[in-house]
Amino acid sequence: MDIPLIEQVKLQAQVLVPLVKGLQAELGEERANAIVRKTLGDLYRKYGERWWRTQGSRNLVEKVASAFAEFYKKIGAPELGFLLTCSADTDFFHAEGFGANVRLTVTQTIMQGASHCDFRYTLKKNKQDTQ
Repeated sequence: MDIPLIEQVKLQAQVLVPLVKGLQAELGEERANAIVRKTLGDLYRKYGERWWRTQGSRNLVEKVASAFAEFYKKIGAPELGFLLTCSADTDFFHAEGFGANVRLTVTQTIMQGASHCDFRYTLKKNKQDTQ
């Protein structure tokens, strides 16, 4: 059975939110968040590669981002929504699926209170830019 990505994230959040809160209490927020980002990076990158192969619509990206923001507000963990979803966006919406010469930059997200997420894809111009 193929579960839609947004439903997978919602299911994962039911387990990850209490786990992350526990890690933050034990290790401090900065250290716990760094561990979570590092640990989940590869998983979200794989999700992103699969998602980009089947989607690619900018409007869909904005709808998904809004849905995640609303979901995390609803479960009372908007601050963890950014950690578990938005900070993973650089992995999830990673440009590697488009080739090594594509770079993704994100400076604002809905989860942080912005009106929109500003995913910007640019082509790297030379070898120095690809590192």
